[in-house]
Amino acid sequence: MHSLDDLLQLMRDLRHPEHGCPWDLQQDHASIVPHTLEEAYEVADAIERNDTNDLRQELGDLLFQVVFYSQLSAEQKDFDFNDVVDAITSKLLRRHPHVFPDGTLSSAGVAELKLTEAEIKRNWETIKQQERREKTQHSITDDVPRALPALTRANKLQRRVAHVGFDWTETSEVIAKIREEVDELEEALANEDQAHITEELGDLLFTCVNLARRKEISPEAALNGCNEKFVRRFKYIEQSAAAQGKALAEMTLEELDAGWDAAKEAGL
Repeated sequence: MHSLDDLLQLMRDLRHPEHGCPWDLQQDHASIVPHTLEEAYEVADAIERNDTNDLRQELGDLLFQVVFYSQLSAEQKDFDFNDVVDAITSKLLRRHPHVFPDGTLSSAGVAELKLTEAEIKRNWETIKQQERREKTQHSITDDVPRALPALTRANKLQRRVAHVGFDWTETSEVIAKIREEVDELEEALANEDQAHITEELGDLLFTCVNLARRKEISPEAALNGCNEKFVRRFKYIEQSAAAQGKALAEMTLEELDAGWDAAKEAGL
């Protein structure tokens, strides 16, 4: 079995200026970001498919991204992999005082006070707010990454401001806001104002994310579930058309809709 030390050595060899890999030697932090995002999504996909063997492989690919960034930073004399490990360990010790009461690994299991999940969440946010103050952030939204998928970022922004009381008190208020946004979108559509349509559609999506957040539903998971349902039903239409010897492009919308309804009746 190879160890983490083996992986770190492999990375150093890949970046060796004399015998390293030409492709790896050309990379920098920015150039490997797309690969990192792709690997993270592939981890999520393996989990979704409950493929444990694939998950093992994909987690390795994702770990390699961390090792790659760390090697690049070590070459620039900024930090190395050990500093990354130290930073995340220190952060988690600090954010879990209910598990590590004196902030050390050796203090695990000695805490006498048992907290509820709600209390743990409140303490977690209080600690994070202190960390933001130490970073001299101008806004509590500053560290919500712009590169996040839009639905995920909207959810994270809303959760962040809800902690300081900027939130609706009742779900019915969110539903009313959704209806209001639909009305405003219809008005923009009637005026054929593309910029206004885009703005109002964004407002509607943002409010729908708020509803998902209040009901503890991941908007990404909800939309992905809808995507998969759409794929299942459309494949049913394709299979039905093929069984009838028909080409989809030659079918009427009424025929396609009938196939969609049949897929729904089949429980897809």
